[in-house]
Amino acid sequence: MTGRVAARPLWAGRALALIGIVLVAFNLRTAVASLSPVLARVEDEIALTPALVGFLGMLPPLCYALFGILTPLASRRLGLERSLVGALLLLCAGLAGRGLAPDAGWLITASIAAFAAMGMGNVLLPPIVKRYFPDRIGLLTTVYATAMAVSTFVPPLVAVPVADASGWRVSLGEWAVFAALALVPWIVLLARSPASRAENPREMERSAEASSRGLLAAAARWPLAWALSVLFAVSGFNAYALFAWLPSILDDVAGTTPAQAGALLSLYAAMGLPASIVVPLLASRRGWIVPLVVVSVAVFVAGYLGLLLAPAQLTWLWVALAGTGPMLFPLSLVLINLRTRTHEGAVALSGFVQSAGYLIVAVGPLAVGLAHQASGGWTLPLVVLLASALPAAIAGLVVARPSVLEDAGRR
Repeated sequence: MTGRVAARPLWAGRALALIGIVLVAFNLRTAVASLSPVLARVEDEIALTPALVGFLGMLPPLCYALFGILTPLASRRLGLERSLVGALLLLCAGLAGRGLAPDAGWLITASIAAFAAMGMGNVLLPPIVKRYFPDRIGLLTTVYATAMAVSTFVPPLVAVPVADASGWRVSLGEWAVFAALALVPWIVLLARSPASRAENPREMERSAEASSRGLLAAAARWPLAWALSVLFAVSGFNAYALFAWLPSILDDVAGTTPAQAGALLSLYAAMGLPASIVVPLLASRRGWIVPLVVVSVAVFVAGYLGLLLAPAQLTWLWVALAGTGPMLFPLSLVLINLRTRTHEGAVALSGFVQSAGYLIVAVGPLAVGLAHQASGGWTLPLVVLLASALPAAIAGLVVARPSVLEDAGRR
C-alpha cells in the first residue's frame, strides 16, 4: 500500500496547481467532442472521403496509445511540469490549426497534434496529482475526472450555435483559447520553481531514469498493471463503440426517432458525470474497489440485456445503465495513484495502462461495425459488448490486491 499522507489545507501553497489541474483536465476531450457536430459544414469546404472521416474517428485512441508510452520518456528528460507545458503548447497549435485548415491534410495533421497533446495530458495528470496532492488523491481525481466529463458534453452543445453565428472555423478553433488559459498556472509555477521542485538535480535525474526504464519495464511484467489496463480498456471500448453506434442501434432495435436517439446518446454521455464524482472518493477508501467493479459489471450486463430482450420498453433505463458501466474509467485513474508510491511510479504506470488500454479501445467502433456487418443486425454486437464485462470482472479481483509498482520493480 502507499501509506497515508497527513492531510493539509487544500489551497495551502498549491492553489495554482489545483487551478492548473482543473484547466488541463477540461482541455483533454474538447478536440474529440467539437468536430462531429459541425462535420457536415467542414465537408462543404474541405473534401473528406468516408475513409478519412473514419480515420479521424480512430485517431484519438491511437494517438493516446502512442503518446502515452512516449510520455514517460519526455517526463524523464523534462520533468512533469515542463512536459505538461509542452503538451499544452502542442494542444494550442493543434486546436488553432484545425480552425485554419485549408485542406484535409492540414486538418488531419492538426488533429494528430491535438490528440497527441491530449494523450500526453492523460498520462501526466495522475502523477501531477500525486506530486501536489498526495494527501487528497481521491478528491483531486474526482475533480479532474469531473472536469474531463464536462469537457466531453459541453463542446457538442455549443458547436452548432457558434458555427451558426461565426462559422465552423471559429467553432473548432475557439478551444485553443482554453488550452492557452491552462498554460498560465503551469508557467507561473515553473517560473517560481525552475528546477521543477527538485532540490537535488542529480537525484531528480536518477529518479526520472528509474521511472522511464526500470519502472516502465516493471509495469510490463506486473500482472496488476495488465489487469488495470483491462479495466481501462473495457471502459473505453464500450464508450467509444456506443458513441459511434448507439443512435444506429436504437433506431433499429427500439424504433427511436433521430431526435430521441440523440437525446439518449446525451443521456449515455451524462452518466459519466456522477460516476466521475463518486467513484474516486469511494475507491480511495479501503474495501471499496471490488464492490465498484461488481456494480460496473452488473450495470453493463443489465443495460445490454435490456437492449437485447426489451429494447422498446424502458429504453432510457437500459441506456442509462450501459452509460454507468464506464465508471471503470475514473476507477482506473485513481488506482494508478493508489497502486504506486511515488510520482515517478505513477508516470510509468499511467503511461503503460493508458497505452495498452487505448490500443484496445481504438478497435471498439470497428469491431462493433464489423460484427453488425457480418450478422446483419445488432444482436451479435450487443453480445460482444455484453461479453466484455467478463474480463473486467476478472481484472477487478486482481487490482483489488494491496500492492504497489515500486515493490514489484524490486523483485
